[in-house]
Amino acid sequence: MKLLIRNLPRTATEAELRALFAEHGAVQSCSLVIDKETGASKGFGFVEMPKPGEAKAAIKLLNGLDMAGSKIRVKKAEAKPGGGSDA
Repeated sequence: MKLLIRNLPRTATEAELRALFAEHGAVQSCSLVIDKETGASKGFGFVEMPKPGEAKAAIKLLNGLDMAGSKIRVKKAEAKPGGGSDA
């Protein structure tokens, strides 16, 4: 299950994000969204967890968590409209 994590502190790293979610289950992938021009984090990212039960537990436990002064928001990532290569 792919999760969207918003309101991340700009100083957060992929390693920190992966470690945070790994406490709640297996993490398949983890990526921060980076501004192409500045190279700085845009304050959100994605974590993919292969087991839906673990992903749901992570959402429940981590949504609203204070991370370096920012209350992060965690939810299931929605598929992009018109995106994807399934068609």
